[in-house]
This record gives sequence, structure tokens and C-alpha cells, in this order.
Amino acid sequence: MNHVAVVDLGRTKYADAWALQQRVFEARRSGAVPDVLLLTEHEHVYTLGKGGDVNHILAGEMELRERGIDLFSIDRGGDVTYHGPGQLVGYPILNLNNYYLDIHRYLRDIEEVLIRTLGSFGVAGGRSEGMTGVWIKSEKIAAIGVRVSRWTTMHGFALNVATDLSFFDRIIPCGIFHKGVTSLDRVLLRPVSVNEVIPGVIKDFSSVFGVTMEHWSLEKLEANLALPAMVAHEE
Repeated sequence: MNHVAVVDLGRTKYADAWALQQRVFEARRSGAVPDVLLLTEHEHVYTLGKGGDVNHILAGEMELRERGIDLFSIDRGGDVTYHGPGQLVGYPILNLNNYYLDIHRYLRDIEEVLIRTLGSFGVAGGRSEGMTGVWIKSEKIAAIGVRVSRWTTMHGFALNVATDLSFFDRIIPCGIFHKGVTSLDRVLLRPVSVNEVIPGVIKDFSSVFGVTMEHWSLEKLEANLALPAMVAHEE
């Protein structure tokens, strides 16, 4: 059975989490670390995927600066999306050679993880034909955008838990004009914290991918990143 190291980063600036993700990605490709799932909440940021349209960012440079919103163009698939406090972001960095060589199946499995987690809260999340992500009727509750290189994954999912949805008003999320966004606390009509959701995501990730999850501290991850390939995760 595959093992996945889960690292809860807490609240992060996007630039810091992206730099760490890139290091873990390279280490996973070289065999220096096992599969890793990074979990975080970001400070306010808009990210634009490699196929994205900058015109889908409605806010100008001055507004972004005044509201404290960072902007990054990155190498995942998809268009523009928002990350911020109250949103659980997950970055699975997996070697798909140990699972299956099928990117579409991988996307569907990420969706399934989140659908199951929402179900544990009594919320019926689902798919929308021809679109990636998880939906509550016509409103998106989770966005997914990934990059796969030599069958190693990076980037991942963003689940709106207690997100300030007004930040989506200044973009056209994922380039989709005719659908809205929602969050778990809005659907449940009660407060929900990201920390309430994390255990379910970990459990459902383990079940869907058929893996054993092991909690690692950031310090343990950093120590393994500093060791030679194929030795780092052996204890």
C-alpha cells in the first residue's frame, strides 16, 4: 500500500507555499520523499492558470493592492481562481506510476474525495458534466487544477469552507460566466471551520486512493527534503 505524508501548513502566503510545493515536487520526482499531501489556508490571492485569460480578473492593480490581494500566474491547468482564509487548499504530490496512468481518473478521484467529505456534513456535492470541480446544484464549492509532469502531480484542490465569497466577485471564476460559487458554511447556515473539515478530507483521501496517511510536521518534511534521494524517507 502507498503511504502519503500529510503536512498541515496552517495559514500561508501563496508565494511561500508555492515555493515549498515546487521543492516537494522535485524531491518526489527524484525519490527523496514519499507521496505528500500539503494542506493550507492561503492569504488572499488570485491565481491564473497557464490556459487562463487575464481579462477574467476584473480587479485592477490598484484595487488588488488596496485589498491586499496577491496575483500569481502559475503552471497548473485551468483559468483564474481565488484562495483565501476559510478555504481549505490541498496539494497532493503523488507519483501516479504507483497508482494509475490516467489524469482524468485522477481528477475524478480528487472530486470523489471532496464529495465524500461534503457528504459527511450532510451536503450533497456532485459533478457538472464537462467541468472539473465539485458543485452544489449550479454553484461551485470546490475548484480543482493540477499539473502532471512525468506522472508526478502538483497543485490540487480548493474547498470553500467559510470563505468570504465576495472575493470571487472580482474575477470570473475558472472562466465560467453562468455559474456561481458557494461555501460549506453558507450551505449549512452555520459556522464551520477549516479544522473541522481536515480530518474528513484526510480520511476520504485515504479511502479513495487506497493509501495509508501519516502526519508529518513541516520540520520533518524539511529534514527529508535535505537528505539524498532514495534515502530521505527511510527511517
